[in-house]
Amino acid sequence: MPRSVNAVASRARRKRILKAAKGYYGKRKNVYTVAKNVMEKGLTYSYVGRKLKKREYRTLWIARINAAVRAEGMTYSQFINKLNEKKIELNRKVLADLAMNEPESFKKLVASVK
Repeated sequence: MPRSVNAVASRARRKRILKAAKGYYGKRKNVYTVAKNVMEKGLTYSYVGRKLKKREYRTLWIARINAAVRAEGMTYSQFINKLNEKKIELNRKVLADLAMNEPESFKKLVASVK
């Protein structure tokens, strides 16, 4: 009796990896074993990158808020503390957006907190 191998499944598995590695340079795009290793590494980086993206945006928002608040003669930490004391619940994303796109309303917000 001949050896039974599931060629359909193994070919599909290889095709899936090689299709995902499309656009890579050199052997990374057309040699299965190399492409598999690169894809695993890439998926790891993408998972970590999704976590890092959140941190990087938060630091960007804080930098923007800090710059806008310092123009008004206050520091970032003082501003956030006074927002919390006045029970104004605006997240950093919204505050940074206000500081960038609507500086007049942001100035009014800073004045109301002072």
